[in-house]
Amino acid sequence: MGSQKNSRKTVLLVEDDENTRLRLTQIINCHAQLLVSSACSTLKDGLLALSALRPDVLVTDLGLPDGTGIGLIRAARLADETIEIMVISVFGDERNVLMAIEAGASGYLLKDGDTDYIGDAIMRLLAGESPISAAIARHLLKRFRTDHAKRESISASEDQDNPSPRLTHRETDVLRCMAKGYTYNEAAELLGMSIHTVTSHVKKIYRKLEVNSRSEAVYEAVQQGLVNIRL
Repeated sequence: MGSQKNSRKTVLLVEDDENTRLRLTQIINCHAQLLVSSACSTLKDGLLALSALRPDVLVTDLGLPDGTGIGLIRAARLADETIEIMVISVFGDERNVLMAIEAGASGYLLKDGDTDYIGDAIMRLLAGESPISAAIARHLLKRFRTDHAKRESISASEDQDNPSPRLTHRETDVLRCMAKGYTYNEAAELLGMSIHTVTSHVKKIYRKLEVNSRSEAVYEAVQQGLVNIRL
């Protein structure tokens, strides 16, 4: 029996409601591969157990009588980067969800009724998955869409603040020749202008693109879509 217990993954459970704590402890201990090494009701006791036992998994509520589970999550993550952390809480609002995940939680389940699946959820967590309730997934998707929209807006704003330099038609012709590797003399002959005019255009191109060499000018021009080296 002792060797069987030693082979189990240890779980630190922190839950202030006694009935819920006892029920979750029983469910987790019924799983053949899991063992609740400590079941605490306060943040203080949770921190002490975390330091003394170094469990494989932390399962914590967020609303604790002497603090918040967020602090416990941060402490667990700082103490051991390999520990798996799951939140099981009635708090499903976006603020708490994001705070818990940012603090280091990899799973987030809501106390929305049946929690008989908690053992399997912990095993999925240990296997590298991130078990989350459907409502939590919606919060994360909403935040992803919001962040993506913000990045798109910032990118568009930066493009407006830093528009591509306007090259004249002849400057663009010279730049194309540069991109194809023509010398100034060859570009002058091809474009029907003097080498002095080509040199003048090159200087203006360097200034507009804020570069100091042919290779830099060609690179910037390609990046900004000013020329196509396949042309």
